[in-house]
Amino acid sequence: MRMPRIQVYLPDDLYEAVKGRGLPASELLQRAVRVELKRLELLEAADGYLAELLAEVGEPTAEQVTEAHALADRLSRGAERAAG
Repeated sequence: MRMPRIQVYLPDDLYEAVKGRGLPASELLQRAVRVELKRLELLEAADGYLAELLAEVGEPTAEQVTEAHALADRLSRGAERAAG
């Protein structure tokens, strides 16, 4: 099976790092593209879910947004303390 080809240019520092470590550039690129495509797919799904949720329950009030930010801050600080 013939695989389509594209030409990719790397900055000198990346090229040297890949070659210096003997890494398979083509496999790395394929993996990176797959990861990015999956990331975009998940973002689109999250946007779709959020749109459905907003249609179902409506936009949050300013008070709810403030409470959510405060909760996120508390959780973040707790996680930082737990991580040490």
